[in-house]
Amino acid sequence: MPRQATPLTDTKIKALRPKLARFRVSDTGGLLLEVMPSGSKVWRYRYQLHSVRYPALTIGNYPEISLADARKQRDEWAALVARGESPRKAVAASKVEKLNTIQAFAAEWFREQISDKSDSYSRNVERVLNKDIFPKLGRVPLTELTPGDVMALCDHIKSRGSPKMALFSRNVLKRMYDFAIARQLATSNPAAALVARFIATEESRTRVLTPSEIGFVLRSIYASDIRRPLKLALHLLLITMVRKAELTEARWQEFNLEQGTWDVPAERMKKDLPHRVYLSAQAVELLQELQKLSGRSEFLFPSSRGSDDRPISKSTLNQAVRALSLDVQHFVLHDFRRTASTHLHEMGHSSDAIEKALAHKVSGIKGVYNRAEYAEQRKQILQAWADFVQAQVAGANVTPLLKRA
Repeated sequence: MPRQATPLTDTKIKALRPKLARFRVSDTGGLLLEVMPSGSKVWRYRYQLHSVRYPALTIGNYPEISLADARKQRDEWAALVARGESPRKAVAASKVEKLNTIQAFAAEWFREQISDKSDSYSRNVERVLNKDIFPKLGRVPLTELTPGDVMALCDHIKSRGSPKMALFSRNVLKRMYDFAIARQLATSNPAAALVARFIATEESRTRVLTPSEIGFVLRSIYASDIRRPLKLALHLLLITMVRKAELTEARWQEFNLEQGTWDVPAERMKKDLPHRVYLSAQAVELLQELQKLSGRSEFLFPSSRGSDDRPISKSTLNQAVRALSLDVQHFVLHDFRRTASTHLHEMGHSSDAIEKALAHKVSGIKGVYNRAEYAEQRKQILQAWADFVQAQVAGANVTPLLKRA
């Protein structure tokens, strides 16, 4: 006669210590507690149906699931077995019901498939889910989403000037539905029906601010109640023609205000090459004020959160602009660089010098053999651009306006 298992108690469970390999201890009626090398303890239920032994079903972790709750779940599944029904199918049906909506399933998908990916990727996915997918599609049943729903979401995101984020959102849904199909919770992938190039391409952004829009944007920034350093940051971003992260993570040691130069290190540049910015008179004046505001921080724009000396986050300037609710259609901060390039070309400045000022690679034979860095032309370009921007703000010298803001 087989030996009967001795029922477990909380005292016995707490006394269990992990070993090099996982091991199981029995309660009664097929209930097991599996002790992992990590020390975690997992409830499982082992059963036979129609004389066939099936893999153990997982109930959950102890102590999150108590001994009494584990036994209750065991009894429910044992009743199904006694009726000749599969507890495994019951679990699958229950999971389908719980994960019926896009939001419910996406949370499970994120936990299982995305949470252990790189920090930057998982943050981007989480932001897309919370900002766009859940508000627009969260309550839609998982099996009822259509390609038209996905396209409407992408069009909504593109309408605020973010085509690449629209494409990323489509890719998140496509990957999520691939997982749903593998889990037999969906039979088709509505996001896969949308061709990526119809949503966005590398050249999707063509927005260029008009001269009047340049003046309106900068006047709105200085008239707002956002913090003074952020106003200066946005102004500098416009007139230095750099990328956002190149500015927000800048350190004072990179600047020589007397010579009017800023040397951005290679590790912060898109092409992994160091880049020199020739500072206009306006940029130097803004930086001199900023020095007084940044205190003892090594960063131009120290974070106001926490005690560590670190720069503001990459999203701070975007959030500041969004808070202004500017009446400028499809405008995003990266448009500043394209705007500068377009107007400088229209002024007749050297295309190669403009490309160098933007830290773009000069292509063709010039890029191979021309070692010139166009230093003098770049100085002239950046000063001409700062003067042009200043003229759009006030039609003359804007320093008094900015000083009062």
